[in-house]
Amino acid sequence: MIIKVVISEETWARMLTGKRVEGALSYDKWTGVKAFKAYNRKASEPGSDRLVRKLPWGWVKESKMRVKVHESLPKSMGLERMLSELAVEHNVVCEALVDEAIVNRV
Repeated sequence: MIIKVVISEETWARMLTGKRVEGALSYDKWTGVKAFKAYNRKASEPGSDRLVRKLPWGWVKESKMRVKVHESLPKSMGLERMLSELAVEHNVVCEALVDEAIVNRV
């Protein structure tokens, strides 16, 4: 049994190069032809996060939609020192965000 599928030349070229092609396959019961319509999805762009402040154990970055805070503490510090470092860095992050807001307004 031979099944004929109508595919655009652009989609066929992408398939020949080995790229993944997502789309919808439809069947026209009046003509008996199956047609493949590829989705025209926009390629994802890598985000360009801007460094707001470097912290002793991490960083604060700003993207288009979010403010990102990263902290990484060694386990050898002990729980009490880790908690105090987290509290200190939390205050530094708050100050950095306030400073950034003031600079952006001026």
